[in-house]
Amino acid sequence: MPMLSALSPQLRQYMLVTANYWAFTLTDGALRMLVVLHFYSLGYSGLAIAMLFLFYEIFGVITNLVGGWLGARIGLNKTMNIGLLLQILALAMLLLPAEYLIVPWVMAAQALSGIAKDLNKMSAKSSIKMLVADDAQSSLFKWVAMLTGSKNALKGIGFFLGGLLLSLYGFSMAILLLLLMLTAVWLFSLWRLKADLGKSKTKPKFTELLSKSRAINALSAARMLLFGARDVWFVIALPLALASQFGWSHWAVGSFLALWVIGYGAVQSAAPMLTGKTRLPDGRTLTLWALLLCAIPAAIAVALQQQWQAETALPGGLLLFGAVFAINSSLHSYMIVSYAKSDGVSLDVGFYYMANAMGRLIGTVLSGWVYQQAGLAACLWISSAMLVATVLVSTLLPKHQA
Repeated sequence: MPMLSALSPQLRQYMLVTANYWAFTLTDGALRMLVVLHFYSLGYSGLAIAMLFLFYEIFGVITNLVGGWLGARIGLNKTMNIGLLLQILALAMLLLPAEYLIVPWVMAAQALSGIAKDLNKMSAKSSIKMLVADDAQSSLFKWVAMLTGSKNALKGIGFFLGGLLLSLYGFSMAILLLLLMLTAVWLFSLWRLKADLGKSKTKPKFTELLSKSRAINALSAARMLLFGARDVWFVIALPLALASQFGWSHWAVGSFLALWVIGYGAVQSAAPMLTGKTRLPDGRTLTLWALLLCAIPAAIAVALQQQWQAETALPGGLLLFGAVFAINSSLHSYMIVSYAKSDGVSLDVGFYYMANAMGRLIGTVLSGWVYQQAGLAACLWISSAMLVATVLVSTLLPKHQA
C-alpha cells in the first residue's frame, strides 16, 4: 500500500481499472469455455451451442450503444461496477441443478453476461482517455496496447481455467468458484475506484448516441467486419472441430485455445514496438495490416480441403492468424480512443464497441450454422471474404497520424 500511495493518481487509477478488467475477463473467458464444452458433452449441436450465446452478443450490441451514453452521464466507475455486479448475477443463475439449466434460462444468463462484459470493457477503454494527456499520443498507444493485450492474455488463462475447472470439479462447482472470486473483486472496486471518472461536463442527450464522425463510422465498420471474420470460425467451429474431427479432449481444447489467446494478448501489448516507433498509426497502417491478414484463413481452408497436413496446418495457421490479428486489433483499439472526444469519451467508444459486438454476433451465429452445414473450411472461406471487406472499408480512414 505505501508503494501504491507513492504513484501518481492517474497511474493508480489505471492500475485499478486494469485489475478490475483483468478479473472480469478471467471469469468471462472461463465461463465461455465452460458453457461450450459442458453443453457439447450433453449432446448439443454446434448451432444449438451458438444459440446459447445469441443473447450474449445481441445485448452486447445494445449495451455498448446505451452504455456509452450512460457512462457519460453517471461516470465510468459506476458503469464498470454495474458490469461486475451483473456478471455475478449471471454466474449465480447457472448454479441451478442440471435439470433446470434449459436453453432459455442459459440464454438469459448469457444475456446478463453480455451486458456485463460490454459495460466493463467500454468503461475500461474509455477510462484511459481520461488518464492520459491529449498531447501524449505515444503514451496513449502504449497504455491502450498494454490494457488490451493483458486483457486478452487473461482471457486465454480464463479458457484454460474453464477447461481445468470443468475437468476437476464439474460445471456447478466451477461456476461457484468463479462467482466467489468476482464478488471479492467487485467489493474492492466499489471501495477504491475514483468517483465520477469519465463523467461528461454536459448531460448528453439520448439522441447523441450515434457517432457523427466519418472517421469513427469507418473505423467502426472495419471493426465489425474484422471481428466477424475472427468469430465466424474461432468461437464455435474451431473448438468443436478440434474435439470431434481431431479427437482432442476437453482439456486439450481448452489448453490450446488458452495458449493461443495468451500469445495473442502478448502480441497486442507489443504492437507499439512491432508497428514502428517513429510514427503513430493511421488509416494507411490499418489497411496494410488488414491486407496481411486476408490470405491466412483461405490458406488454412485449402489445406483442410486438400487434406494436406491438416493436423499441422490448422494449429500452425491459427498461430499465424492470431499474431497478425492481434496487431490489427491493437491498432484499432488505439485509434478509437485517439479519435474519441475527451468530453463524453464513452459515447464514441460505446458506439465503436457496439459495432464490435455486432461483428461478434454475426460471427457467432454464422460459426454455429455454417459449421453444422458445411464444416470448418467453409467458415474459413467466409472469414477471408470478410477480411477483404475490412481492407476496403479501412481505405476510407484518414491517411495521417491520429
